[in-house]
Amino acid sequence: MRPRLLASAALLDIASAVRSSFTISYSGIGAPNITGRAFLFVSTDPDDEPRSLIGDGVDTQQLFGVDVADMRAGDTAVIDASTLGYPLLSLDKVPPGAYRVQAVIQPYHLYRIAGAPPVWLPRTEVNRFEGGDIFTSPGTYYSKPVTLSLADSTASHDLVVDRQDAPAPEPPPPRTDTKYIKHVRITSKLLADFWGEPVQLEACVLLPWGFAEHPNTSWPTFLYHGHYHDDWATPAHFSETPAPSGLVGYDLVQAQYAYELFQNWTSASGPFRGARGLIVTVKHPNPYYDDSYAVNSANLGPYGDAIMHELLPAVEQRYRGIGEGWARATYGGSTGGWESIAVQTFYPDAFNGAWTFCPDPVSFDRYTTVNIYQDQNAYFAAGPWKRVPRPATRDAASNGIWRGQAAKSYGSPLGHIVATQEEVNLKELVKGTKGRSCDQWDIWQLVFGPRGDDGYVQPIWDKRTGAINKTVAAYWRENFDLKHILQRDWKTLGPKLVGKLHLFVGMSDTYYLNDAVYSLEDFLLDPKTDPASGAQFDYGSHDGRGYEHCYSGNHGLPNSLGRLTINARVLPLMASRMVRSAPADADLSWSKY
Repeated sequence: MRPRLLASAALLDIASAVRSSFTISYSGIGAPNITGRAFLFVSTDPDDEPRSLIGDGVDTQQLFGVDVADMRAGDTAVIDASTLGYPLLSLDKVPPGAYRVQAVIQPYHLYRIAGAPPVWLPRTEVNRFEGGDIFTSPGTYYSKPVTLSLADSTASHDLVVDRQDAPAPEPPPPRTDTKYIKHVRITSKLLADFWGEPVQLEACVLLPWGFAEHPNTSWPTFLYHGHYHDDWATPAHFSETPAPSGLVGYDLVQAQYAYELFQNWTSASGPFRGARGLIVTVKHPNPYYDDSYAVNSANLGPYGDAIMHELLPAVEQRYRGIGEGWARATYGGSTGGWESIAVQTFYPDAFNGAWTFCPDPVSFDRYTTVNIYQDQNAYFAAGPWKRVPRPATRDAASNGIWRGQAAKSYGSPLGHIVATQEEVNLKELVKGTKGRSCDQWDIWQLVFGPRGDDGYVQPIWDKRTGAINKTVAAYWRENFDLKHILQRDWKTLGPKLVGKLHLFVGMSDTYYLNDAVYSLEDFLLDPKTDPASGAQFDYGSHDGRGYEHCYSGNHGLPNSLGRLTINARVLPLMASRMVRSAPADADLSWSKY
């Protein structure tokens, strides 16, 4: 008889617990030796592969992880009561019963970074060109899932890693160009010098309607920043054909809007008349994340300069971009929201405006729910008699919710907490030590933080305890706290940024990102700020409720539709500003089409 798996509610910290251990054996398939991280998955789900079931919500399954070095055929990694796990911290907290278990080994790659000790890092995100995540990316090793009865005993179980996801081709194959969508891939000298090996960047470019018909016209650049996408996406897609039959739900909605974008883009009238140019999206996956945050940083290298001085000029040269600051604008949401205002701040003359949606923390005095300067602990707000866990995530992001009718597709912003700061950070620590989880809090500290003497990031706080490192916090403040930088340098930055900053965020943002935007507003709209910033702030609400992540100024529309209409709403604003502020001798023929 098939063993009965415990219900999810059984994964609780109770007195009776498993005392057994696991050994993860490497069969030698693929590489002769592996340095990386070994994982054990313990699941109550009887059907899916356990390695696909790790999340932040209460439905997450159990994960354990341990680093391995130079692991060869026949070598083993041990998972026992001393191994850190998530959400239960130890194997001896797992109640006895039948579980579906699986082992994974994520291989690391040795990088010889300029001026630093060699570091072992995952290739997961570099391989974004071919898809995958930390547990299923190309080249990952894994075992067949099995169902085991774990008893209150000292038994040892052996899982043999004898399978491998197909490795990614290097270099990745080129993308296919169409009449309107083009691809520009370069090998960055700046990044190769930093990483000690070739690093590729890619831009996906939507050419304007009339590009071929007007061969003497140069065009403005609209740079969209955001997470990695397989091809052009802002996040709306572009399709020259109607939605195929058979699609249902939100897949159908996205396909319909992709075709609508094509129809509007190629129409002599409509929202894009006079507002066409090169809409450029950028792919910059790296060893730590699917996106570099488009700035220069100690741990990731000069991605900002590589994009601005190598990739973007290559695009504009190839496709007749004007290539001057007055004829460029930038926009994006979430990660891309932070990037849009960051590049406008760090390259103030290179852009003529940033339209910033639901940005990652723009001020670290409200680093979601943590003040890294005043708080002593990231995980708890403490008083003399009690401490309260700090939340990290509430409700579910509504940017992709679709329930069939627009009025019912906003999500449910009730403020319910999904995960705490301690939980999401412990999960990352189990997924990868030294900032190698490929998750959100790690990439933030990798972008914002200094590099340690061992070549890895100096953490902003202790992942086990939440104790904040104030020396690192000071580094963050001076280098990447956008509010502080704007305040500190406003005498020189202010005249270059007047009227260029436009920020939009939902009042119930899923990740509390609205709090940092409030803090930035306190400075930019302060009557004492001189020169006056002219910044725009739009806080999303509907029917008395706040929008969740990721609001983009889509009044009266759910985020699920707002994200698909960004271009039609924003490009006319960008183009209008460009025309108003263009040099007297500028060629504005593009604005006639």
